[in-house]
Amino acid sequence: MNMTMSDVHLRPSSETILRVENLIVEYPSRAGRVRAVSDVSLDIVAGETVAVVGESGCGKSTLAKGIMRLIPSVSGRVFLNGTDLASLEGEALRCARPNIQMIFQDSISSLDPHLRVRELVEQPLKVWGRGTDEERRTKVEELLRSVNLDPAVVGDRKPTEFSGGQCQRISIARALSIEPQVLVCDEPVSSLDVSIQAQILNIIRAMKKRYGLSLLFISHDLSVVRAISDRVYVMYLGKVCEVSDPHRLATSPAHHYTHALVSAVPIPDPAVRRRRAMLEGEPPSPTNPPSGCRFRTRCPAATEKCAAEEPQLREVAEGQFVACHHPRN
Repeated sequence: MNMTMSDVHLRPSSETILRVENLIVEYPSRAGRVRAVSDVSLDIVAGETVAVVGESGCGKSTLAKGIMRLIPSVSGRVFLNGTDLASLEGEALRCARPNIQMIFQDSISSLDPHLRVRELVEQPLKVWGRGTDEERRTKVEELLRSVNLDPAVVGDRKPTEFSGGQCQRISIARALSIEPQVLVCDEPVSSLDVSIQAQILNIIRAMKKRYGLSLLFISHDLSVVRAISDRVYVMYLGKVCEVSDPHRLATSPAHHYTHALVSAVPIPDPAVRRRRAMLEGEPPSPTNPPSGCRFRTRCPAATEKCAAEEPQLREVAEGQFVACHHPRN
């Protein structure tokens, strides 16, 4: 495969289980087409957790849905085990989907309120004709216990009887019932209390280890991302602006937008004082993004070059890539 400037951060395709190349997703609007995901590339190796982080409206969830083929993409390729999902249609796409599953931000509305918990978790197994009735029953009970739910207590109840955190556990069990290789987590803890967030993150980590999963984790919370990820992609207005490991991202962000995100994360220690990087103005309209660098209208280091030329990802430290003409030292 030919590498472009936007792909310099990708690992060899032979090493990756999921590889996204130059994905573009657009929505129609009254003002024209909105390019919510603009030429995004990422990859995940087996057993890795890759996070995508950014503020609301940057295209994180659209990226996840585009990868899953839940919404159509304008162009780009999505390779799962070497097979381009973007080129599949009909039964071929359906047969590829068990290998990549998704849990959603709104755990309650993602579950059919008319089905009992046991039926919800068993449904994917029945759809794919896996196992006998007894084998499916045993599998469902195992999955519910693995997410810390007692099948004898919850099995015959409906999702409307449970809290958001409990519904998210049910969603995780359902997603894992057909043993996917990749699990896409679209802001799975953002609507939950902090104490419940920690429980769900612990369950996701345990499931990753138990079932040998690779994770694509979407979030706007850098503290959550740092706790769970091996590699982080930072998005701004549909573009990837930085790629790094979570420790380097938290301690030495190279992009000025990433620096602003990191400085906004509260530190639970009153003795520690940190100067917060303040951004001027509001994010530009996605229907009419700025020329050159999309962040230049809010960036303290912006120059004429930033307006004239779009920055491409380049490596500034080992494993750290930034799309900026004037990265932070």
